[in-house]
Amino acid sequence: MPAISQKGTKMPESPIRKLVPFAEDAKKRGTKVYHLNIGQPDIKTPQVALDAVKNCDIDVLAYARSEGSEVYRSKLADYYAKNNIQVHANNIVVTTGGSEALLFTFGSIMDAGDEVIIPEPFYANYNGFSTASGVKVIPVISKMDDNFALPPIEEFEKLITPKTKAILICNPGNPTGYLYSKDEIKKLATIVKKHDLFLIADEVYREFTYDGLAHYSVLQEEGLEEYAIVIDSVSKRYSMCGARIGCIVSKNKNVTQTALKFAQARLSPPTYALIASEAALDTPQSYFDAVKEEYVDRRNTLISELQKINGVRVATPKGAFYCIAELPVENADDFAQWLLEEFHLDNETIMVAPAAGFYSTKGLGLNQVRIAYVLNKQDMIRSVNILKAALETYNA
Repeated sequence: MPAISQKGTKMPESPIRKLVPFAEDAKKRGTKVYHLNIGQPDIKTPQVALDAVKNCDIDVLAYARSEGSEVYRSKLADYYAKNNIQVHANNIVVTTGGSEALLFTFGSIMDAGDEVIIPEPFYANYNGFSTASGVKVIPVISKMDDNFALPPIEEFEKLITPKTKAILICNPGNPTGYLYSKDEIKKLATIVKKHDLFLIADEVYREFTYDGLAHYSVLQEEGLEEYAIVIDSVSKRYSMCGARIGCIVSKNKNVTQTALKFAQARLSPPTYALIASEAALDTPQSYFDAVKEEYVDRRNTLISELQKINGVRVATPKGAFYCIAELPVENADDFAQWLLEEFHLDNETIMVAPAAGFYSTKGLGLNQVRIAYVLNKQDMIRSVNILKAALETYNA
């Protein structure tokens, strides 16, 4: 029998999606499943984006430009300017989702065997993108006791080797919801300049910051022009996860010109999705204000309800729409599967994402789960009540 590649064998399963078959089986048995496992907002996509596709008069659905149209990239530059980020259309390469933006970035700045330092827990697919690129993830551990703040910069410095090519952060963070401060970004800026590294910032949750805190982009930091690379996406901002449109933003011409070669090799991003994404840029600020208010309410509800359960610890997120909760169980993977296979409360159960898959250090996160607060308030309260009952039964 022909053999599977070593790369394919090492490719990690998604901790977010690997339990889907168990959820589908539960639904077939008539059990309602509340999905807390995936960052798929139930917020309505802006009507202006949907109407742009619906009213589009196209005779031939042709290729788009590999880097995205100049009109769209110029409108993106205007969007960034409104967020105090000064870039030009030529600094932007449009991609098929933020995932492709990360793959193109890894391919552009790293070779097989190179290393990238990432504070953990981190977005699980960073492991997958690294494996696909032959790149080694070097984790630096952030702790729940510190609300998952940036680890001491000395811990980063200890890990830098001749193979280190970049530091990667998610800001605000998935899965922790942590929002890096301006001071923390400046500390990272100092170390990447000192060691001649790239600083990659996944900023797809830029709009979702809470408690009066503001997002500070690596592209706002002076002196980082040749070092900073931003990964962005329309998925969360406009609740358009299915559009699969993202981008790479960098003032380093070598980075964008190299990424463009990868973009040309895959031909183009999807045309209808580009039409929707361009139209979405006309979404009024009132949309974001309402969405932000909704997420704050959901966050407060979730954290408050979780804190009522004996043995549960939770960090309070300052951005995005995720939190990490520590449960009184030994193995959250087993517990998450048991929830779907064996447990229900009045014919309802929940689906969570085991957090071990958001770490690359073995043994960490075994008793933690990531919860996405993408459900309405009443469903959130119901979900936590189910979790409480489940823990009591599981630990009995």
